[in-house]
Amino acid sequence: MKKKFALAIHGGAGTLLPSEITPEKADEIQEALQHALYEGKKCLMDGGTAVDAVEIAVTALEDCPLFNAGKGAVMAHDGSFEMEASIMSGQTLEAGAVAGIRGIKNPIRLAKKIHDDMNFVFMHGEGALKFARRHQLQEVKDEYFFTQSRYKQWLMAKETNQMLVDHDGERKFGTVGAVALDHEGNLAAATSTGGLVNKKYGRLGDSSVIGSGTYANNESCAVSCTGYGEFFLKATVARDIAAYMEMGQLSLKEASDKVVHDKLVKMEGEGGIIAVDHEGNIELSFNSEGMYRGWTSSEEQKLNVAIFK
Repeated sequence: MKKKFALAIHGGAGTLLPSEITPEKADEIQEALQHALYEGKKCLMDGGTAVDAVEIAVTALEDCPLFNAGKGAVMAHDGSFEMEASIMSGQTLEAGAVAGIRGIKNPIRLAKKIHDDMNFVFMHGEGALKFARRHQLQEVKDEYFFTQSRYKQWLMAKETNQMLVDHDGERKFGTVGAVALDHEGNLAAATSTGGLVNKKYGRLGDSSVIGSGTYANNESCAVSCTGYGEFFLKATVARDIAAYMEMGQLSLKEASDKVVHDKLVKMEGEGGIIAVDHEGNIELSFNSEGMYRGWTSSEEQKLNVAIFK
């Protein structure tokens, strides 16, 4: 008899006000979230692993221009599209991460290739691009990532000489991610982002950092984060939640709330997390006005999506 499975995804958190998102835009976002959930759930229903499911779900989110990852990545100071991503297996603790990557259509697929090569965990820049080419991952020109809304954001940020979170009428952290529990009881997490608008000096966030933006361990939980990366790096958010469960004997909800609503708030860090534990419990915790999120499991037919609290 197969065990149950569970899946959750996010497409960013932040000060998302209902008055600033039109019903049409909300519908578009929810449809995109449902599509990613469907793809990930199909993988799990077909007997796929948690690692495969989170890669598939995040790939679907990267292919959508509504989120700050892959096709929807924001522009760096020099006008380029520089991305980061990571993935981790809770069964083996193998992980793959990539930062400062340009021209690869789906950074999460590159992170998965790194995960599969036991000689590496974290790659950056030109070296990561060579590794991607060795594995024949799809390359695209900058025109693939270009959208008028991202260009407008970039011009606004350049005018004020600031690095800004992804925004389009609202303050939003557009990172994407997924967490899953598969039929075998194994956990996995994955995260991908285009970073900050107008980012400079090779700035990196938490999305490619194992333990900060992504973490998975069968002994506790799988976590993917979205927020202002500097705070999530300093707070080692993803690993902290797992540690509170493993050593503090807290439940997934207790551990998530302690980090998101206590530790981060005290640091004035804004954002949220999605997490699933080894029993299939799902948490979608955020201290911002909203978080693009979705969740489903083997216990239900519905693909649940939400934006606001």
